[in-house]
Amino acid sequence: MTRDTNFRRVGLARVLSKLGYCSRSRASALIREGRVRLNGLPQRDPEAPVRPERDRIEVDGRAVQAQGPVWLMLNKPRGVVTSASDEKGRETVYGCLAPGLPWVAPVGRLDKASEGLLLLTNDSEWGARIAAPETHLDKTYHVQIAGLADDALAEKLEGGVRTHGGEVLRAKRVRILRQGQRNTWLVVVLDEGRNRHIRRMFEGLGIEVLRLARVAIGPLLLGDLAKGCYRPLAAEEKRMLDDAMRKDTAR
Repeated sequence: MTRDTNFRRVGLARVLSKLGYCSRSRASALIREGRVRLNGLPQRDPEAPVRPERDRIEVDGRAVQAQGPVWLMLNKPRGVVTSASDEKGRETVYGCLAPGLPWVAPVGRLDKASEGLLLLTNDSEWGARIAAPETHLDKTYHVQIAGLADDALAEKLEGGVRTHGGEVLRAKRVRILRQGQRNTWLVVVLDEGRNRHIRRMFEGLGIEVLRLARVAIGPLLLGDLAKGCYRPLAAEEKRMLDDAMRKDTAR
C-alpha cells in the first residue's frame, strides 16, 4: 500500500465549498469555465477526486487556502431574497454583508416577504445540523395576522392544519402576543421548518399573514440587532446552539 491511499479523496467542487471559497454550485461553474487548476493542471470536472490534505487548488491563478470557520447572525429585512444571486435581479442577503468576508451560506431560508434572524456560515456541516428536521431545534416567530385570534385558533395550529395541497402542518406552540382592533400578533414556535410552513398553515385556515419575523433559533435571540445588520456569533452563543442541538438529538 502506498502512502497516497491514506488520503481521503473528495470531489473538487465539494472541496472548494468546504474550504470556504464559494458555494458548491458556484465552484462547479468555475471548474467548467476552466478557471480552476488542480496541481498546476486545468481541471473541468467538478467531481475530479482531490486529496485535500496535499493537493494544490488554484482559482484564476491564486492558491485557495482554507478559511477559518465563520458564524454570523443577520437581521434579514423584508423584500430581500435568501440566495447568493437572483435571476430576477432582486436584492439578496449578500448585499447586507461587508466586502472581504469569507464566503458564507445561509442556514435555511426566510422567504422574500419574511424578516428576522438568519444564520450564515462557511461551516457547512454545522449549518446542515442547525437546519435538519431531525435536530428539532425550535424556531420562534412573531406573526401578525389580519383579524382577531383566540385560544381556539392556537389549538387548531398546534393540532394540525390541512393545507390547500393536502399536507398537514402544525406548530409546536402558539400564543397571543398582543392584539389591536383589527389584527393580532402571535408567537409561533416550530420544531421543523417546511417550505413556507407558517404562511401555508394560515392560508389553510383562510387567514392573511401581514408580517412574519423570526426572533429566535433555539436559545439564540435576535435581540436588538438592527435590520440589515449582522454580527459574528459570540463564543457563548455558538456554544449554546451546539448544546441545544445535542440535547434535542438525544431526545
